Amino acid sequence: MQSSEDRAVRGVDVDDETRCAHYHTDRDVVAFRFDCCDGYFPCFRCHEELTDHEAVPWPRERFDEPSVLCGACRTELTVPEYLECDYACPACGAAFNPGCEAHAELYFETAGAEEAEGKGE
Repeated sequence: MQSSEDRAVRGVDVDDETRCAHYHTDRDVVAFRFDCCDGYFPCFRCHEELTDHEAVPWPRERFDEPSVLCGACRTELTVPEYLECDYACPACGAAFNPGCEAHAELYFETAGAEEAEGKGE
């Protein structure tokens, strides 16, 4: 974990805690870093609306680098730290939306994506 006050989050109608026009409940305080443009976005829909390229999820070989941002305290987490945090920021305790798990493969490489790539060889 590392704190980063200066990390910009790009999105549609983003508030101070990284909620956006698409996801704006009390628990939507996470932003994800995309490998394609090395930028943080509150959600995949914001990335689609604001960029002119396909989203590339955070690659497994970079899981040791911070790629998830807590919007409440600006702590950056690695993918393993995020996956192990039980839906709350380990630094400040802010609750994270468990619904993000439903589209995790859009934010970082998952085992399923890796297995699918292996089948094509």
